[in-house]
Amino acid sequence: MCLMHWAPSSYPIDMPGSLTVALYQCMPGPLDVAGNLQRLEGAAQQAAESGAHVLVCPEMFVTGYNIGHAAVLQLAQTADGGYAQAIAAMARRHNIALVYGYPERAPQGPQTVVFNAAQWISAQGERLLNYRKTRLFGELDSAQFVAAEPVATLLDLHGWRIGLLICYDVEFPENTRRLALAGADLVVVPTANMANFDEVSQAIVPLRAFENQIYLAYANYVGTEGDLQYGGLSTLAGPDGSVLAQAGREEALIVTTLSWPDLDSARRALDINQ
Repeated sequence: MCLMHWAPSSYPIDMPGSLTVALYQCMPGPLDVAGNLQRLEGAAQQAAESGAHVLVCPEMFVTGYNIGHAAVLQLAQTADGGYAQAIAAMARRHNIALVYGYPERAPQGPQTVVFNAAQWISAQGERLLNYRKTRLFGELDSAQFVAAEPVATLLDLHGWRIGLLICYDVEFPENTRRLALAGADLVVVPTANMANFDEVSQAIVPLRAFENQIYLAYANYVGTEGDLQYGGLSTLAGPDGSVLAQAGREEALIVTTLSWPDLDSARRALDINQ
């Protein structure tokens, strides 16, 4: 295994402070946009009151994930559409950044297509990063979405460099590595992982964090949606591969504070080039 080399000169002179991340593990709300936004309002308030800087929702949170091609086409919006505007207002009300999944309608060449997307909106209501899923999961994804090209775009939050992936993306090591090589300190992953794939939360997510010396936040659903049974186990993994927090099989809001000194220490301890 080849670990990334993090030279001491790459660290900022003034290290960032701690960053508190909340993961919203919830039941899916297929086709219930208004209800999902209402649930997000309550979760955002609770997360903000718990001191979180950002709240992460599961994949396709706004509309539901397993809703079929026709519903995806009907409910898809542009990145700056009504969903974004409503959630931006919510972020400002509660002074917390929000990460949510939704179907994004966008041009691709002469056509208009729909991507499985996740967007980060700042506590000030700014759209800082919109990410599109690159690895589609079987017929379920392929029937609803178009795959995007891989990117390594990061945002900055209080000095932390942060990237996004969606669900199946994290199971391919090159996707996390691409963000880590671009300088990510934290990778956030909205997901809709099924109950028979617990190894993703229990093994792959901690491994991705360890092999790249980053934090990794993985927010999943629980309950059922059509014929899908979701597995929960939303996870926050540390740069040493430890599981800092993990939900069970029920609805939960887990709040975890990330430490920059711990990130620094893990990178120095695991630097095989020193």
